[in-house]
Amino acid sequence: MSRTAFIFGYGFIGQAFASAARQEGFTIRATARDAGKRADLTTQGVEAVDPADANALQRACDADLILITPAPDDDGCPAFATIGDYIGGQWIGYLSTTGVYGDRNGGWVFEDSRLSPTSREGARRVKAEQQWLTRGAQVFRLPGLYGPGRNVIERLRDGTARRIHKPGHVFSRLHHDDCATALMASAARPRPGGIYNLCDDEPAPADVVLEFAADLSGLSLPPVIRWDDPSLSGPMQRFYRDNKRVSNARAKAELGWRLRYPTYREGLSAIFNASFRLR
Repeated sequence: MSRTAFIFGYGFIGQAFASAARQEGFTIRATARDAGKRADLTTQGVEAVDPADANALQRACDADLILITPAPDDDGCPAFATIGDYIGGQWIGYLSTTGVYGDRNGGWVFEDSRLSPTSREGARRVKAEQQWLTRGAQVFRLPGLYGPGRNVIERLRDGTARRIHKPGHVFSRLHHDDCATALMASAARPRPGGIYNLCDDEPAPADVVLEFAADLSGLSLPPVIRWDDPSLSGPMQRFYRDNKRVSNARAKAELGWRLRYPTYREGLSAIFNASFRLR
């Protein structure tokens, strides 16, 4: 019997999830606002859905797995308002962010840690989580995501990398393939209302990761910039105000999840060997 995964918001993680689900025998549905993108998805074997078409959305929600990825606004998750009344009973995954924890001065956070977002975006995520939990969703709090086409080696190559230093600052990250395998592990062991931190095993300073990428690739490092330099954007400065280490212990214990790339070193090395060594 055919099984279907519906992805509301076919972006960076949506694509990785689609690839992992397809390997498990699922057919894929996904939303796309642009007609050209819908046509492109169709050529890839994805059933493309116009999110402005209420009837098409309702039909698409008749799926075994539903992944929700859009960023929230002040009213919460836009997908909740659109399809929240159409779903229930199947696996629902909502992608949130570790930004809901706010700043912990470098300390560890766990899924039951107090939520204290320091940004408007983080507060919006808290509201969206609460919405989806009323539908029995599993909530996944994600850190900085990277993978082929979206990583610090690419930024070193194109000259957009910023070498920002703040003493003692660390943050967690996750390869997008490891994110996808965690989501599939949850689908195999669903726990409606479950909340999981998804991240790798080693929170690390951003400038240390950049230095590793430069050594690996042979590319030049940009000059050091202080984290409070007025030339940095507001979002970048807000990012550096939050300092925490995120635990992935629950996801490993409950889902049997094992990371292919347990630190940035394995992840960036794999990306470099696959995509950059031949350039």
